[in-house]
Amino acid sequence: MKTEKIKLGVPDKEGQLSIMFSKGGPRKGAGRKGFGVTKKLSLTLSEELWETFERRANSLHISKSEMVREIMEAFFLTESGNKDVTSIAD
Repeated sequence: MKTEKIKLGVPDKEGQLSIMFSKGGPRKGAGRKGFGVTKKLSLTLSEELWETFERRANSLHISKSEMVREIMEAFFLTESGNKDVTSIAD
């Protein structure tokens, strides 16, 4: 069995301790960069509509978050008069 060296690190956030391997691991500035503000939203839909929504997201190979974002962008861009938006419902 191969053993790897580990070290304990104290990240910038106070009160957290992390175990870091000799290669890789959490680094400041690493990871996917955000492109907007994240806010949590609770949405109540009928079971049938949830199933339709999830099937559509799966068929497009996108997350539910991406699906909601595209629906909202299409709605607001169309509402503002931009007719170049293609609907994901096609």
